[in-house]
Amino acid sequence: MEHLYPKIYLYRRIVYAKLFIDTHFADRIDLDNNADEAFFTKFHFIRVIHYVYNKTPHRNLSFVRIEKAKQLLSTDMTAANVCYAVGFESVTSFTGLFKRMTGQTPAAYQVIQQQRQAEIANAPLKFIPNCFAEKKGWVIVS
Repeated sequence: MEHLYPKIYLYRRIVYAKLFIDTHFADRIDLDNNADEAFFTKFHFIRVIHYVYNKTPHRNLSFVRIEKAKQLLSTDMTAANVCYAVGFESVTSFTGLFKRMTGQTPAAYQVIQQQRQAEIANAPLKFIPNCFAEKKGWVIVS
């Protein structure tokens, strides 16, 4: 009875659950509902997701939220608004997790991203690999 379903069917259920997290990261995701969606028990779901993605569902959700937050922090959106936009309910918990995962506070990360964007706007060729620029005949000014 161990191989009741083909492996591809089980894998699709796991991928579906991961895609659900990737798509609904800003929503309040309930682990029980996510496991139900994939037709697994909660505990089996945690084990299988960890085995396949090397992260628990909660860690995966946190990772997806922080990655999206990094994108939003590259805009003019405030750190507090980013916090809520990616699904956190507390600016303090968002800031703490962001710092643990990136080594910087959201505000510090945003300042660095804005500085980088200004540098790119002022000297775009500086951010293009030399081999590509030379192939195109572009002159790179240091």
